[in-house]
Amino acid sequence: MEAFLAPDYLRPENFLKLTIVLFFIIFIRYLLVSGLYHYIFFTLFRKKLRQRIINASPKQKKQLKKEIYWSAITSLIFAVSGTGMVLLWQRGYTQIYTDFSAYPMWYTFVGVGVALFIHETYYYWIHRWMHRPKIFRRIHKVHHESTKTSSLTSFSFHPIESVLQAIVVPVIVLFLPLHIYAILFLLMLMTFSGTINHAGVEIYPKSFQRHWLGKWLIGATHHDLHHKQFRFNFGLYFTFWDKWMHTESPDFEEKFEEKTNPL
Repeated sequence: MEAFLAPDYLRPENFLKLTIVLFFIIFIRYLLVSGLYHYIFFTLFRKKLRQRIINASPKQKKQLKKEIYWSAITSLIFAVSGTGMVLLWQRGYTQIYTDFSAYPMWYTFVGVGVALFIHETYYYWIHRWMHRPKIFRRIHKVHHESTKTSSLTSFSFHPIESVLQAIVVPVIVLFLPLHIYAILFLLMLMTFSGTINHAGVEIYPKSFQRHWLGKWLIGATHHDLHHKQFRFNFGLYFTFWDKWMHTESPDFEEKFEEKTNPL
């Protein structure tokens, strides 16, 4: 880890090199996770839904290309944000730590939980703000052009929305101590969660929404309703803000029953 922090990232050439490396890591990770998700859950487990991709209309195929285009820009913005976070860490402005003995082991899990709550809260309210008519037309409309979502939709954002999403983790680590592996876990969770929630195919069983944990987690049906109804289901990982603020779609339970089958 010391070797990773050795270059002076305040120097433009080092900042650029790290940004390029992070861009390829983020963008390739996005393509791999999205592609593997389609292969595993569409081809192996959901063979009857293969035609959803194979028989996609020219308009849908064009939309998929646009999603990859916007996702490449998003990956670049995330890479710049990541390099900025590393620079802040290098300069001693963050609470990132690498030695597990610096805090009790239980704190690692608590820190992740607190970070997830902060991120969920931030996203829910910024997401509702982006649905104001003027803001929606200028920023969030890019994401909602994908009315028929796929796993490739997960990174398809207007650059301003990408910036709003990219700043969350760097801001959190300014004041919340997090182990570097906890941060990597959060970043991977964002990728997998976005992929699952946008794939348009519910992978959870029928009983999931009645489970003590499952009813608080967002899946494909929950977020798919947001892309179709616009006025409901603003959460990112969890449903609690939607439940507390009465913005969960009244059609969710019925749609979940329709779309799910025990795995």
